Amino acid sequence: MSALVTVKNLKKYFPLKTGIFRRETVWVKALDDVSFDIQDGETLGVVGESGCGKSTLGRTILRMQEATAGEIIFGGDNIAAMDKESLRLKRREMQLIFQDPFSSLNPRMSVGDIIGEPLEIHLALDREERKKRVEELLGVVGLSPYHLRRYPHEFSGGQRQRISIARAIALNPKFLVCDEAVSALDVSIQAQVINLFMELQSRLNLTYLFISHDLSVVRHISNRILVMYLGKAMELTSTSKLFETPLHPYTRALLASVPVPDPHKKVSRRLLTGDVPSPINPPPGCVFHTRCPQAMDRCREEVPQTKESTPGHFVACHLY
Repeated sequence: MSALVTVKNLKKYFPLKTGIFRRETVWVKALDDVSFDIQDGETLGVVGESGCGKSTLGRTILRMQEATAGEIIFGGDNIAAMDKESLRLKRREMQLIFQDPFSSLNPRMSVGDIIGEPLEIHLALDREERKKRVEELLGVVGLSPYHLRRYPHEFSGGQRQRISIARAIALNPKFLVCDEAVSALDVSIQAQVINLFMELQSRLNLTYLFISHDLSVVRHISNRILVMYLGKAMELTSTSKLFETPLHPYTRALLASVPVPDPHKKVSRRLLTGDVPSPINPPPGCVFHTRCPQAMDRCREEVPQTKESTPGHFVACHLY
């Protein structure tokens, strides 16, 4: 299996303007030297607390936001260095599914126009060809052909997300970034949409970057999981290894915070204390040392390098 997406030393800093003259004096370090790869046909889950850089990672990979530094290799091409025309052609192969299925759909456009728009822009299909393709896509995501004349407000949240998925797969992409794609849905609907994602992956040979704060959802759908904290990659390994033998103290704290659905079962928890530091002025050394119960003097001074502790299990921690 070869890597479809390779991210090397990716950085994304947002400038903040201060003072009377609104000069760029400080930077929000949303992503700071993140590296990983995504194999062709796999699902890489991305987890972490709010503000850790998950959504910024997905949007930067797709170049919806320009990277400050680093490389983004997609299908052998460095899309971080592409010109606008080359990137426009490459966009057919990579799509984004947003968190809110209502605000991501134009309320003034019918479902047929929403799903048919990328077909018109990129493939220049005529009206009849677009209609036929839209009806086919609606069937693939579990909706009926007569839905194409309706508008987004006439659908439930789960149906709207299916419309978003149909739009995303309209151009037969290879890579989808799912940014909290099921977090706005009811639990029962979440299961249906997740099963749809897995069915489409098998049917269309899709590769996913699946961003979520729900560890149970990520555990169900992902082959590997990337744990992020304050813009940095803390741990990367297979789903089974992460849940059975987590190495990083932050990963163990995340797993300990997951509620157990048994009121009689006693679980020992070591929950994190304190607040997440500001990405404007992150702590020196390991960014997690201010909340880490196992922090050493070395952690306060030296940035840990990502190392392969066991085959396929990468961790950025001085304990290893």
